[in-house]
Amino acid sequence: MKSKTKYTDEPMGKLRVIKDFLPPPDQLVLKEENVKVTISLKKSSIDFFKEEAKKHHTSYQKMIRQVVDWYSAHYQKNA
Repeated sequence: MKSKTKYTDEPMGKLRVIKDFLPPPDQLVLKEENVKVTISLKKSSIDFFKEEAKKHHTSYQKMIRQVVDWYSAHYQKNA
C-alpha cells in the first residue's frame, strides 16, 4: 500500500528557478512517413502477435511494425 504524502506549511529552503529545457509538444512526437503495404504472413506468426498484443494492450500491427523497424535500423547501422 502506498503511503500518503503529508503536506506541511513549513519553509522549503532555498529555491531556484530552472530554465525550461523541454521541447514544445510538436517536437516531442517525431512522426515518420508511413507507407501502406500488403504482405502475406504465416497464420502462426499473426496468431502469435495477436496474442502478445492482447497481453500488452496494444495493436498487433504496431508490434509487427516495430519489429521491422528494429530490424532495418540494426542493419542500416552495420552497412
